[in-house]
Amino acid sequence: MKAARFEHFGGPEVLEVVDLPDPHPGPGQIRIAVRAAGVNPSDGKKRRGLMDQELPQTMGHEAAGVVDELGEGVADVAVGDRVFGFSATEAAQAELVVLSHYAPIPPSLDFAGAAGLPAAVETATRALDRLGVQSGRTLLVSGASGSVGSAVVQLAVVRGARVIGTASPANHDYLRSLGAEPVAYGEGLVERVRALAPKGVDRALDVAGSGVLPDLIGLAGGPEHVVTIADFAGAQQYGVTFSRGDDGRALHALADVGGLIEAGRFSLPVARTFPLAEVAKAHRVMEDGQARGKLVLLVG
Repeated sequence: MKAARFEHFGGPEVLEVVDLPDPHPGPGQIRIAVRAAGVNPSDGKKRRGLMDQELPQTMGHEAAGVVDELGEGVADVAVGDRVFGFSATEAAQAELVVLSHYAPIPPSLDFAGAAGLPAAVETATRALDRLGVQSGRTLLVSGASGSVGSAVVQLAVVRGARVIGTASPANHDYLRSLGAEPVAYGEGLVERVRALAPKGVDRALDVAGSGVLPDLIGLAGGPEHVVTIADFAGAQQYGVTFSRGDDGRALHALADVGGLIEAGRFSLPVARTFPLAEVAKAHRVMEDGQARGKLVLLVG
């Protein structure tokens, strides 16, 4: 099968599409013929050598496609079903991938739209669960207009929370459409948030990792009310929880999001698609930081 891989750490130019042996599912796993695979910031960190150090490495955590092989004990899907989910081997940007956790693709979504869901939806749900966000609480989201941020906003609104989200002014109308009250990030953030919430907020989530943890701690009344998914060093410095999945993944989110999508209560736009052969180009666009929505590779 064809798969994205790199043999050296570096920029997008180190990525290549190579031939690898076909994978096969273990017990409780499935294999899909991949139709689309998501591209995430963690892919860039991995490529630059900021995560795992072994070489070579394959690419991709999330994919959507058609089931073509079942592992032992799998009875909840059948060959030919459309599903999306998480790669069991971090090799989703390929023609075939084994999925460890999966769910049916909502009827209204195509493969590209489904491939962009798993990482953003799981990350957002995990953060909201860790913060205990529920009806009646006010949540401040720093970095609310990206794929994870917009997922957080929508899922928090579904829970009945009031959401204040930071973004550039160009993205304020977008945040309003999701149900958030937008504020500009940068100097004066605390004052702008207090203009909307004079007593501060109940919880705060740092999605962007832009050095705002002290402001979030002050607004939320202490580090115990703040979670970051982007600032590991800051979390250690200020006593904030850093959530990256090894503290328990919110895998129930995959099954839960389908009903919200079909009810018109959740959406995650695809900003651009690229053929698998242009994986390096997709990484360059991702690192430009200008795309609003998910970047997705199309396969097959």
